[in-house]
Amino acid sequence: MKKLFIGSLPASTTEKELEALFSEFGTVRSLKLVTDVFSGQCKGFGFIEMEGHEARAAIAGLNGKDFNGKPMKVNFESPKVGRRGR
Repeated sequence: MKKLFIGSLPASTTEKELEALFSEFGTVRSLKLVTDVFSGQCKGFGFIEMEGHEARAAIAGLNGKDFNGKPMKVNFESPKVGRRGR
């Protein structure tokens, strides 16, 4: 199972739209669109889990593709770097 980062999404993006788009490349195991607490609109990014070969196909097919007027970014999630010294 691979986790993908999806970025540069318009504020009007819905989980249903993303699931339909990524389903063309395989089974979407989980999807989390990051939304604003107050407005409920997309903050411009989200995460999707798919099988490895399906995830690679989705990256190849969707990275840089126009999605509702913006070229979206699709790549493997990179681990967060911890913030120390606060």
